[in-house]
Amino acid sequence: MRGRIFILICLLSIGGNLWAQSVVQVSDQVDEKIYILNDLEYYIDSTNTLTLEDVSKTAFQSRFKRHSDYQNTDFNINTAYWVKFPIKLNAESKKKWLIEFYDQSIDYLEIHVPSKNGEYSSVYTGDKHPFAERVLLHKNFEATVDMFSNETVVCYFKVTSHEFADIRIVFRSVNRFVYYALNEYLLYGMFYGMIIIISLYNFLVYLAIREIKNIYYIFYILSVALYAASLDGIGFQFLWPELPALNSYATGFALYSLIIWALLFTRKFLSTRANSPELDRAILGMIIARTVLFLIALFFFPSFLTYRNLEIIPLSLIFYSGIKVWMGNYKPARFFVIAYGILFMGFFLRTLVHFNILPFTILLHYSLHISFGVEMLFLTFALGDRIRILKDNRDRALRRIIQQHEFNMQLKDTVNRELENKVQERTTELNHKNQELELINTRLEKQSTEINQINSMLDLDNWKLKNSIKEVLNDRIMERAMDYDQFQTLYPDDLSCYRFLESLKWERGYACKKCANDKHFDGAQKFARRCTRCGYNESITAYTIFHSIKFPIDKAFYIAYLTVSGRKDLTLDTLSHVLALRLNTIWAFKNKVSERLQELESKGVRPSSGRWQEVILISKRGSETIKKSEKVRNLA
Repeated sequence: MRGRIFILICLLSIGGNLWAQSVVQVSDQVDEKIYILNDLEYYIDSTNTLTLEDVSKTAFQSRFKRHSDYQNTDFNINTAYWVKFPIKLNAESKKKWLIEFYDQSIDYLEIHVPSKNGEYSSVYTGDKHPFAERVLLHKNFEATVDMFSNETVVCYFKVTSHEFADIRIVFRSVNRFVYYALNEYLLYGMFYGMIIIISLYNFLVYLAIREIKNIYYIFYILSVALYAASLDGIGFQFLWPELPALNSYATGFALYSLIIWALLFTRKFLSTRANSPELDRAILGMIIARTVLFLIALFFFPSFLTYRNLEIIPLSLIFYSGIKVWMGNYKPARFFVIAYGILFMGFFLRTLVHFNILPFTILLHYSLHISFGVEMLFLTFALGDRIRILKDNRDRALRRIIQQHEFNMQLKDTVNRELENKVQERTTELNHKNQELELINTRLEKQSTEINQINSMLDLDNWKLKNSIKEVLNDRIMERAMDYDQFQTLYPDDLSCYRFLESLKWERGYACKKCANDKHFDGAQKFARRCTRCGYNESITAYTIFHSIKFPIDKAFYIAYLTVSGRKDLTLDTLSHVLALRLNTIWAFKNKVSERLQELESKGVRPSSGRWQEVILISKRGSETIKKSEKVRNLA
């Protein structure tokens, strides 16, 4: 009796649990039913140690609870969620049925579906398993359900993830799945194909205009493609199916790349360095900060790589920069602002869905993809609009240049005509001037000839006048009336005296006093002559009364002149004062001249004042006599 009561209580408890959660009714008229976690009963296994055998026991069923107030923010990462999913089978159904999970980022997923033999058919999948191990090679996770009876069976799902997992379970027919999958892949193909086409277009534009902003834009939209592919499972399916470990890093890396290239593109497209230096510095600072955060997360906190909420800061900076530069009358920024406004709208709608504020629909689920696609189109328009504006500015500049060139040509023609007229006028004037200059030159040549003739006559008169002066002076010498200043007119310096001696000594030719040789060359002193045969060097004063004198020769000339002329009015004191010589010097030289006069008188020659030069030259014997007498006087 007690055993029957226990069985009845268990059945009632099972029935109560089934009633607590609506059972999925299989009907060929309804191809699809979508359930969120709020609609299902689940149990949170914080120890992650429970197995299917544990949770499928009758005693464990009471632990499954339905939480209608569940929010996505309540999800516990790295914690196992056991979900109970009752299905009322329909053996008469003509369709094939399956269970599908939308979220492709679930790390580990166990799907346990009852089979015909009373056991469970288990599928172990998730993005930590190679893609080839999936039941269906589709980006989502699926498991088939066999309609082997009309009973109610319970499926169990275990979900474990290191990041938020959107537990949405879809029960649909295979027909619906094929139709939905084909259309979804078609839309994905259009989305990624558009990215490839836009990238190729901008690369061709870069080859044409060589602006680095097009390269930044290409890397930006390729980063968008990588980010979208890592979110929707396309990347895992087609790019790295054998490397499930990359799923933990692909989203974070793609998100970082997207933000960095967006900031670089914004900086170049808006020309913030010129239009807003403050924003330019802010963008550079944001690039550095985002890079540091990425490196810290990559090496120390890998779970932060997929944390997307912080990206609102750089995106807000980009949107604000576009608005500010546009308000600064930078026209190319208008499509830029629209593009990032649409992207903000997509992020906003996706956030509302994440927080269960808006219901889950296909359109809202793909709102981020749609906003990325529209944003790329508007950014492409922005680049094209910028090129159009630059082209218009260039065309206007070219038109202004052409107009200015035409005006310059007209001005040039006018100036050339005026210059031609001026040249003709100046040529006529120059011809008249040249004729006048020719007449003036003829007159000047005639006057030059006359001036030369006059100069020749003046030179002749000057020469005659000089000769007359010399003659007068010579006449005055003859008359013995010349003072020292007048005498210096004839013999102003030592050079003129030496030249006079040279002409006087060797007026009849040179003859060596030693060997009578008549060949000579310049001697050791000035005006001296050296014999080419015996080498005797004869100075200019040798064999003259001026030999070995110790005072200027021009003064000696004057003393000789006074001595020969016999002038008595000049005393030794007067001569000493006039000639600035000592009395003994004057007296000694006058005696030397007097002895030469006596020698000449003994020969019957008496020089006059006009021929006073005759006392200069003395014979060799006379010279020796004079030297001896000078030595005797010096000793006395």
